[in-house]
Amino acid sequence: MADTPEITETPIAPAPVKKTRNKVLIALLFLLLVPVIIIALWIWIALGYTYASGERAGYIQKISKKGWLCKTWEGELAMANLPGTMPQIFTFTVRNDSVAHVIEQNAGKQVSLTYEQHRGVPTSCFGETEYFVTGAHRIGL
Repeated sequence: MADTPEITETPIAPAPVKKTRNKVLIALLFLLLVPVIIIALWIWIALGYTYASGERAGYIQKISKKGWLCKTWEGELAMANLPGTMPQIFTFTVRNDSVAHVIEQNAGKQVSLTYEQHRGVPTSCFGETEYFVTGAHRIGL
């Protein structure tokens, strides 16, 4: 027989598709996780840091639990400086159900509300106002 050259097969290198696919997945996860982390930090800081705190006294005009998806307690306190003058309305949010029930029991009566102001809360899911009531007690009888 004649001398025939031997044919040797060289192994074919795997296509770099997997590496590209992994880079795309890492980039996609990065693009999704970074905004979520930033928003979570924003909410944590806005709700954790108290801009101002104090007390307001007046008559509970309204307290109700409202919202489509996130139910929050929202209320109004009518504050009259002088008898016969138009009252100034203080709108507030209550995050604690037990405090909301105390306010609800004293609707129409004079109360003092202890509140904290949280500025920059990103959505109305945490409350429609920036004033969050943390305590309530009735004034007089």
